[in-house]
Amino acid sequence: KFMQTKKVIVTGVTGQDGSHMIDYLLENTEYEIYGTIRRLSVKNHENILHFKNNERVHIVDMDLNDAHSIRDVIISVKPDYFINFAAQSFVAGSWKYPTQTFDTDANAVLHILESIRRFAPECRFYNAGSSEEFGDVQYSPQDEKHPLCPQSPYAAAKCGARHLVRVYRESYGLFAVQGWLFNHEGTKRGKEFVTRKITKGVARIKREINAHMESGYQSSVRPLELGNLDAKRDWSDSEDFVEGVWLMLNQDAPKDYILSSNETHSIREFIELAFDAAGFHDTDTEWRGEGLEEEYVCNIGNKWVTLVKINPKFFRPAEVDLLLGDSNPIREELGWSPKVSFDKLVHKMVKFDLDG
Repeated sequence: KFMQTKKVIVTGVTGQDGSHMIDYLLENTEYEIYGTIRRLSVKNHENILHFKNNERVHIVDMDLNDAHSIRDVIISVKPDYFINFAAQSFVAGSWKYPTQTFDTDANAVLHILESIRRFAPECRFYNAGSSEEFGDVQYSPQDEKHPLCPQSPYAAAKCGARHLVRVYRESYGLFAVQGWLFNHEGTKRGKEFVTRKITKGVARIKREINAHMESGYQSSVRPLELGNLDAKRDWSDSEDFVEGVWLMLNQDAPKDYILSSNETHSIREFIELAFDAAGFHDTDTEWRGEGLEEEYVCNIGNKWVTLVKINPKFFRPAEVDLLLGDSNPIREELGWSPKVSFDKLVHKMVKFDLDG
């Protein structure tokens, strides 16, 4: 008997998670994939070039801020799965664009859920949640029962989306889930995020120092400027997380889970590992000063060079100091586990930016 190929809509494919999700689906399923993009006058297709001509991948226009656009795509495709990774996901930017952030990260989810309810009620829906929803944490590690205490417009929008997902699941019987994804990074991470800012900055500094040494000309190196170095995050590789998302979508009954590494590291640790991966060794580097005057310096040719300095403009209006996830439930119940350690993740990102 002829079986129709299942269809998957993935949003946010020009970003990190959406791109990795399509890679995962191409390797692990035979489904037809519909990657949505928002039309821009200047295209940002770097993360989709490698599968853009794949016959199983269909790139379609859809604007999350246009309910009619969402409806038309769902009516046309009639998806079996809808994976929503598209978002205004830059936390710092959500204070500058709070309305746009809420429209994209919360209101758009309402439009998707309503269109699925009306036109594709058997479709399984996943919405990307965030550890930022926990915000001003009350205990560690954070589990699925931790209260939502958002500390940014971005986090508040994700909390709003979470309640919408739950309401539509309980009211209409939709298979709808929203996982809490703790910080996840990789070589496709946007350049405005602190981890990629660090690894690209380390690569730039390494090249500048090499050029100066080769020419015999000693001049100042432009240091990397950052905000709060002591904020702690639970970091994983984004490629590990897309597998967890797919497991959530294919469990017997809809249930939200946390995806995390179950360990936490500071921005300061990330910096030290990144410079180590680029060949700056502990014996030649050290932290000096305190507070806003603190710097990370390196002894190069008997000259101390500033690698990192503090810039107050990169501090958030409300900081989230510690995020640490407890992903034991999904490990025990669905068999998921991360494969890439924190050290390997940092080294992979630095190597990518050094080679780029």
